[in-house]
Amino acid sequence: MAKAPKPGKVKTRLTESLPSAAVTALYRCLLEDTVALATSLTSVEVAVMCPEADQEELAQLIGNKVKVVAQKDEGLAAGLYSVFQHFTAGGQRQVIAFNSDSPHLAPSVLDSAFEILATHDVVVGPTHDGGYYLVGAKAVHPTLFESDGMGTRSALDRLLTRTKKLELSTGFTEPFYDIDVANDLILLARELRLAPAKAPRTAGWFGEWQQEVAQLG
Repeated sequence: MAKAPKPGKVKTRLTESLPSAAVTALYRCLLEDTVALATSLTSVEVAVMCPEADQEELAQLIGNKVKVVAQKDEGLAAGLYSVFQHFTAGGQRQVIAFNSDSPHLAPSVLDSAFEILATHDVVVGPTHDGGYYLVGAKAVHPTLFESDGMGTRSALDRLLTRTKKLELSTGFTEPFYDIDVANDLILLARELRLAPAKAPRTAGWFGEWQQEVAQLG
């Protein structure tokens, strides 16, 4: 799930700490590294789901690496629903949705998510801040993402409340962090300093904006 890397439209909470140009460039690097991560998996079909207005720009950015699909309606909940609607159109399939800011995920975490989904209706990857970095299912559940809490600290609790209401068995991958605020960026900088090959474009961004990033800590 992604947006076009436009100033003021992506990673807006980071603009409190970094120049807008830096945040936009960061998002582009995160997106490209995340696409590389997804396409590194074997026997997996990959597509980028995005707002309709961003489809053409993202298609030009990503090229022919993966298909870029316009979501139905606006917002994160609509985007998630569109992911499962798109991939299960031909029947039941194992589908994992995650955001474009997760290049630091180990491929084994995604493999684990598919393994968990084989024996559960839903799989969730919780974040340390009360949200989730991935969610998977084998069918479309129209009310699964109905909420005003998407992207908040109550997002995970709200999702699990709905899985219980729908009587869906739920499994979990290991807790992790995604990139929302300055502290997340500090963690990612430390991680990529030790293993830059994990997300090479993003590691290069840290080198370009190292002075600004140093001021975050």
